[in-house]
Amino acid sequence: MPGKSLSERIGDLGLRLAIDAHTAWLAARDPRVPGLARFLAVAVAAYALSPIDLIPDFIPVLGWIDDLILVPLGLWAVRRLIPDPLWADLHAAAEAASERPSSRAGMVFILLLWAVLLYLIYWSVRISPAH
Repeated sequence: MPGKSLSERIGDLGLRLAIDAHTAWLAARDPRVPGLARFLAVAVAAYALSPIDLIPDFIPVLGWIDDLILVPLGLWAVRRLIPDPLWADLHAAAEAASERPSSRAGMVFILLLWAVLLYLIYWSVRISPAH
């Protein structure tokens, strides 16, 4: 029996990254996590879970660099800053949550958050004296 196909391995890697990003989000909200790790966890989780990328995915090769390099590197840094027993607890909670259905309300919240941020930028440019 041969091993998994390339598409199955890529799917497994994506699932692991999603669980680790959720673990980082849980770590950002946990008071037992050191301050620097919490700050970095918020940044990494927000970027990894956001539908908006620094480099859009439709740009060939460059669009995937953030997903393939920046997110795993950020997750690795967060993982190094959190004690092993605490990471294991948070990771178990994230794995349990991954088995439940996804939240459409959470997705709508993130999209609304980005819309508000873009509107604030637009508004600040509109009222600036240089305009």
